[in-house]
Amino acid sequence: MILMDLFGGAEMEKIRLGISSCLLGNKVRYDCGHKLDRFLTDTLGKYVEYVPVCPEVECGLDIPRKSMRLEGNPASPRLIVTTTREDMTQRLVTWAQKRVVQLEKEDIYGFIFKSDSPSSGMERVKIYNEKSMPVKAGSGIFARIFMENFPLLPVEDEGRLHDPSLRENFIERIFALKRWREASSSKNIKKSLIDFHTKHKLLILAHSPKHYQLMGKLVAAQNSLSGQDVSKQYQDLLLESLKIMATPKKHVNVLQHMMGYFKEKLSADEKKELLELINNYGAGYVPLIVPVTLISHYVRKYNEPYLKEQVYLNPHPSELQLRNHV
Repeated sequence: MILMDLFGGAEMEKIRLGISSCLLGNKVRYDCGHKLDRFLTDTLGKYVEYVPVCPEVECGLDIPRKSMRLEGNPASPRLIVTTTREDMTQRLVTWAQKRVVQLEKEDIYGFIFKSDSPSSGMERVKIYNEKSMPVKAGSGIFARIFMENFPLLPVEDEGRLHDPSLRENFIERIFALKRWREASSSKNIKKSLIDFHTKHKLLILAHSPKHYQLMGKLVAAQNSLSGQDVSKQYQDLLLESLKIMATPKKHVNVLQHMMGYFKEKLSADEKKELLELINNYGAGYVPLIVPVTLISHYVRKYNEPYLKEQVYLNPHPSELQLRNHV
């Protein structure tokens, strides 16, 4: 399955994402219901190919089935059938350990979990103590094993994706990982690494100035390291950096940096307008898309070669309107 690349119009394969099956409308929940999420299926679904996973069904439990909950120590809770008190922990753990090995071969770029699920909740899942009092302090059993096995892979749950900033960050990360995997598959990895890093410099800077410096040093020193070592180190730093949330302050820094490329080209009024929009964004009066759109206009108008290549200006499909809300 393919979609249009964000750069140059070339075709690229859809991004494969693992997802809790019920979010696709599949009736796999304990009560024969589902939790269809229209944004995931109808909007994001245009750009991704989902790999559905339902831990309970895949480990052999029936539909419908008795409800279960997590109990005990939040660090290693037990999965207990609420009415019968049957302990289902080992059954699910054994299945999950095998399933993550299978998912390693699925070439997935991330996972969207079902919030609050005792099997698939990413965080703040209810753990019941000895007094049957719930504390939102845990992760679902499958989600925990998945995240331990893929510590840097982008993950979110559908509840957190209702937050515009978290949604934009997650989708930005999966598209960046897609571009990276394609770049790192090149026969000339050294050249591909330089090209990739050059195009992603400002995007990385908007997330983590520290990683921006570390990654630049790694690219500069790659001739003294083996290609495989550099590739692995760079990927880890890339995923670590993009996991750090970009902030208005860091975006303002990047926008002002980009403005510097036009200091000899913009009129006094154009400079004033752009600076006002950047400041208005920093103050929370306008969304990020406003100053980015004006800078993109100047990039085309003045044919600025370095900025034309910057992924920061277009890190994900504009149709998703992610920067309209951050």
